[in-house]
Amino acid sequence: MAEEPDNLVLQMLRRIDTKLDRVTDDLQDLKVRMTHVEEGLAGVNRRLDRLEARTDRIEKRLDLVDSGYGGMRE
Repeated sequence: MAEEPDNLVLQMLRRIDTKLDRVTDDLQDLKVRMTHVEEGLAGVNRRLDRLEARTDRIEKRLDLVDSGYGGMRE
């Protein structure tokens, strides 16, 4: 009779360990995916910065802004 609780406890611990392994794997996958999202967003931001710089140059050439314009948009 004393062996049954130990076996049940060990079974539960094994199940918990298995579930924890799955959670760990899922978390690692999420970290990798989040890194890819961050890298993609950084690329989008770089492209937007370049577009803003090009727009600023075009506005200056067309005399749509003051020549003292520092590139800061409101």
